[in-house]
Amino acid sequence: MTTVAEALADACIAARVSPAMEAVAEDLLVDIAGICVAARGTGFMRAARAGVDEGGPCTAIGLAGSFAPADAALLNGTAAHGEDFDDTYEGGPVHAGAVVLPAVLAAAERHGIAGTTARRAIAIGAEVTCRLSEVVPKAVHKAGFHPTAVFGAIGAAAAASVAIGLPRERLVAAMGIAGSMASGIIEYLAEGAWTKRMHPGWAAQGGYRAARLAAGGFSGPRTLFEGTHGLFNGFAHSRPSDWSALLDGFGRGWAAETIAFKPHACGTMIHPYIDCAIRLRARGIDPERIASILCETSDGILHRLWEPIEAKRKPPNGYAAKFSIPYGIAAGLVLGHAGLAAFEDAVATDPRLVAVARKVSYVVDPANPYPRRFTGHLRVEMADGSVVEERQPHFRGGAAERLPRAELEEKFLLNCRHGGWDEARAGALLGFARSALSSPSPVSLAAFGG
Repeated sequence: MTTVAEALADACIAARVSPAMEAVAEDLLVDIAGICVAARGTGFMRAARAGVDEGGPCTAIGLAGSFAPADAALLNGTAAHGEDFDDTYEGGPVHAGAVVLPAVLAAAERHGIAGTTARRAIAIGAEVTCRLSEVVPKAVHKAGFHPTAVFGAIGAAAAASVAIGLPRERLVAAMGIAGSMASGIIEYLAEGAWTKRMHPGWAAQGGYRAARLAAGGFSGPRTLFEGTHGLFNGFAHSRPSDWSALLDGFGRGWAAETIAFKPHACGTMIHPYIDCAIRLRARGIDPERIASILCETSDGILHRLWEPIEAKRKPPNGYAAKFSIPYGIAAGLVLGHAGLAAFEDAVATDPRLVAVARKVSYVVDPANPYPRRFTGHLRVEMADGSVVEERQPHFRGGAAERLPRAELEEKFLLNCRHGGWDEARAGALLGFARSALSSPSPVSLAAFGG
């Protein structure tokens, strides 16, 4: 019998990438390149840089030196996701681009791969990652694992395999090998620890290594997905028999065309709540006169973004604040934005924001459409007894309301400025990101290190 991995490999090889998906791959490069520059001077990137050895043919965007391919993938993936400002997929949720793009860039620089080939590999790897996240929705998160880290490793392996041209048997082996490299617990939520930042980087380097091991003849289990001890039974406590979410129409219809790009620098499901808060601020709501804020929400996000509620109302640092809906609402109402500056440690402990966050509570809406759609709702009761309300039925930047390329490029330039690059250097990187994946020339990032 043909296994699920074999059927998926056949679909990857036969895939016809749509123009819309090619455009998404190019948008991913623009977005992630800017985020990597923004992260270059952070403590977590200094620590990540210190954890690898210099020397190799590959580049970490914004960092001095050259690196082995797996190390470059680790650094770029960590930078891409470290500020939680990267792409997301509403059906998962997963951050496909932050894993797949670093793996493909490393493969491209190491093996002299053309931009057009890299674009195809990015598209396929992103599609694998997004579709895997929909096989058993919410189950991986509920089991205590980070879906981006788990499914991203498989997507990165598929992408790197396509980039270097592995045949079917070796592509299946690469995905099977990557199953043993998939990992990532979500205990970072307890204290705002840094481990989530490196999950996409670890998955990216694991996917690249899996492809190289497979290319050398190393074997991996063909029953990676459906096996008794396979990926889903291990990470989701489930062995689904209906694989339509993964395989149906793969390479003809592209789920990853709906990948969302973030306008706010925090956890994905917080965004619609922040948008509601910003609109209330624009309506003249005075945060100091708010008595209480009640939000309708999904039970699927309680353990990551709402609970324990007292800790979410007063996060210990800026990184923990990125995963707190009460804090995101407070930022929207008090600051009017939730950009990178809103999640600095000193801002996260600002008494004005803490005071508003302490007024936020929630009620579970059993009809909430998560994870198919991310929604926001605020019911604000003022000190005088009056009530105002805002709702948002979708994620701004996602399928229902795309971020225009102009806004994405504005975000890119702001990120480069945040990372300390002048306009000339930022403009050069933007020009590269706009054109590199439509070029038949080999991809090289050498001009965009430190």
